[in-house]
Amino acid sequence: MTEKYLEPDENGYYGPSKSQVKRDMHALQELGKQLIELSNEKLNKLNLSETLRVAIKDAQRITAREGKRRQLQYVGKLMRHEDADAIRHQLDIWENGSKEQAKAMHRIEALRDLLLRDDKALTQFFDEFPLADPQSFRTTVRSARKEAQQNATLPENKAPSRKHYRQLFQTIKTIVEQAEKA
Repeated sequence: MTEKYLEPDENGYYGPSKSQVKRDMHALQELGKQLIELSNEKLNKLNLSETLRVAIKDAQRITAREGKRRQLQYVGKLMRHEDADAIRHQLDIWENGSKEQAKAMHRIEALRDLLLRDDKALTQFFDEFPLADPQSFRTTVRSARKEAQQNATLPENKAPSRKHYRQLFQTIKTIVEQAEKA
């Protein structure tokens, strides 16, 4: 039986340094700490092994400082066998929202502002989204326009009303989501 020897890297090392291994371990422990702080609903959405899931549940129950620290180390050890990048990505989406969601919200906001300014945009909207109920949607747009006109004439110390403005956004969002599903 022949042994395989690893080829050294450009610095003459045969693997990651001891310091790098330790940094990686601490990063996994930190990720484990974030998982411990998650709700059960979010934990269930992650693709975690059953062993890690049980260790996280145990860590959530432990209140003693030293016991929690040891359990956190154990969770970090179990994290070595998980796809840490996928978990980090999902946590980032939950924390910051995905770029796609942000782009979709900006599109809806722009569409709302256009509908408030231009009657031709309303016709184009119905062409793009034929499933929308024209009568109720026109009523919503009309109410938002009227509210915007009233807000323009308000005294400086009075807060503007945003009820119909928000309602128009939610209506557009619902129509766009229905169109994407269809």
